[in-house]
Amino acid sequence: MADQTIAASELKPGMVVKVHQKIKETTAKGEEKERLQVFAGTVIAVRHGKEAGATFTVRKISEGVGVEKIFPVHSPVIDRVEKVREYRVRRAKLHYLRGDFKRKLKEKK
Repeated sequence: MADQTIAASELKPGMVVKVHQKIKETTAKGEEKERLQVFAGTVIAVRHGKEAGATFTVRKISEGVGVEKIFPVHSPVIDRVEKVREYRVRRAKLHYLRGDFKRKLKEKK
């Protein structure tokens, strides 16, 4: 399945996504450069729907350590969100993925 770009308002818990975030850096010469940094992981929470302050939380495991980032939905810093796959879940918040006991997520049909 190819990655597909989705609107941030279509995000749901259980989706595995790639978030492309714009990062501004300054070089040694003092020039400003902009690059895209990709954060790939599972959406564990979507808060406040389509409001101005809406956010979504993405979690991934990096070198054995859990890493979570909270992204604002309507931020100009987010270039695009690509959906990799979608799992079937029965909760609105998947905070149980944080603990030692990991339930297996089932693929959505």
